[in-house]
Amino acid sequence: MSDANRVLIFDTTLRDGEQSPGATMSHDEKLEIAALLDEMGVDIIEAGFPIASEGDFAAVSEIARAAQNATICGLARANLKDIDRCWEAVKHAKSPRIHTFIGTSPLHRQIPNLTMDEMADRIHETVTHARNLCDNVQWSPMDATRTEWDYLCRVIEIAIKAGATTINIPDTVGYTAPRESAALISRLIETVPGAADVVFATHCHNDLGMATANSLAAVEAGARQIECTINGLGERAGNTALEEVVMAMKTRHDIMPFTTGVDSRKIMHISRRVAAVSGFAVQPNKAIVGKNAFAHESGIHQDGMLKNPENFEIMRPEDVGLSATNLVMGKHSGRAALRSKLAELGYEMGDNQLKDVFVRFKELADRKKEVFDDDLVALMRDASADPETEHLKLKFLRVVCGTQAPQSADITLTVDGEDQQATAQGDGPVDAAFNAVKALYPHGARLQLYQVHAVTEGTDAQATVTVRMEEEGVLATGEAADTDTVVASCKAYVTALNRLRVRRDKLGGKDTREVSYKDAG
Repeated sequence: MSDANRVLIFDTTLRDGEQSPGATMSHDEKLEIAALLDEMGVDIIEAGFPIASEGDFAAVSEIARAAQNATICGLARANLKDIDRCWEAVKHAKSPRIHTFIGTSPLHRQIPNLTMDEMADRIHETVTHARNLCDNVQWSPMDATRTEWDYLCRVIEIAIKAGATTINIPDTVGYTAPRESAALISRLIETVPGAADVVFATHCHNDLGMATANSLAAVEAGARQIECTINGLGERAGNTALEEVVMAMKTRHDIMPFTTGVDSRKIMHISRRVAAVSGFAVQPNKAIVGKNAFAHESGIHQDGMLKNPENFEIMRPEDVGLSATNLVMGKHSGRAALRSKLAELGYEMGDNQLKDVFVRFKELADRKKEVFDDDLVALMRDASADPETEHLKLKFLRVVCGTQAPQSADITLTVDGEDQQATAQGDGPVDAAFNAVKALYPHGARLQLYQVHAVTEGTDAQATVTVRMEEEGVLATGEAADTDTVVASCKAYVTALNRLRVRRDKLGGKDTREVSYKDAG
């Protein structure tokens, strides 16, 4: 393979991925994910949007100082203040990059109310300023796939002449198709003066389910950088999934002779960690990293797998970091087995933390015949609450429900260290429980989402409940699991209220997600 076939992997999980409503990660979680990305061989890590908040700036700065291998990139709008702040955050990296962008389509030009000429001047000014600070500058014409052809060529040429070293072509609304994606990249490379001297990149959203296909088509046409996220996390329907493009390149050399430096054996571990810290569970049938990706139930498939795994698997589980041995967890399992299984699922912990989790595990195992992987993931989420932010804690819950109304709930809630009791009625046991919480902790938050799904099969299955709350523009998501659905619901509701309070305190009543410029592609 020649160097011309090398494809750079640009991961934006910590920027675009975190913009998924409710997916905000803590400072320490961002550092952990960045370290895992660096270790697995990702070429460029877009660590955040430094001007968006003090927290974002601090995270990008610390990631920049800690990175050993990857280029660390920050995002900036097309103004000097943003670019200066971005440079301050990334400048201590061994390999820093500034990524600046502006929306170039007719719709997006209306946002800053700039004429074509005024926008062209802005691009020249800001890219020049970024290049004067940093030798590695990426520029993106947001909504490129809906920008007029002549104007797109014009502004790309301006950015190249101003010093951009990477030109990223975003399909911001996931509107294009693979054939169009390839044609656009090849035509730009052939047409724009100076295109041969820069790297063309692609950033595809998944609104029509074609993000990965569009990215790979762009690579076949000459793009040499793919912007992606772990698990495809991101705005709306998400982004190109890192695991999908990496494994496509590794398994289809016959039609895609491209190379990547990403260690695919670390994919499953980081996938599960991102799912755990973001609160976005991976769907079971998700390509590569879903729990069913290497599962076989039908008799024909099982027979074929026993004779030769290649009958139904185009890659080995070991290729993405899955263990060939499956530990069956139950009430007879010991601490060593639990530690091993949790490590396989992406959870590393000390002895004291393991001791606490083991007690919870035994309680669960006593109620279930078998504890599955998803049970353990749900258990870990439920055990991950920070005591310092648990202003509310469910201590006791009893509900009365049935065919005859009214349904009621008796609750004991620990509010800032004090036990308080209340009884409330509602339209069903969950509504009654929520009303009882509100009686003890009055609030103006609105319930945006209430979702229940069984983690595993059977009548003893754990229910995982997700609750999303909104108060004055601030969003918070709570998730909890229990074999009692009403208990899980109440725990999730309390968790969401705790997180709302923490975010409200930190933001001073303002919501960073209302800052519309956070989507750069």
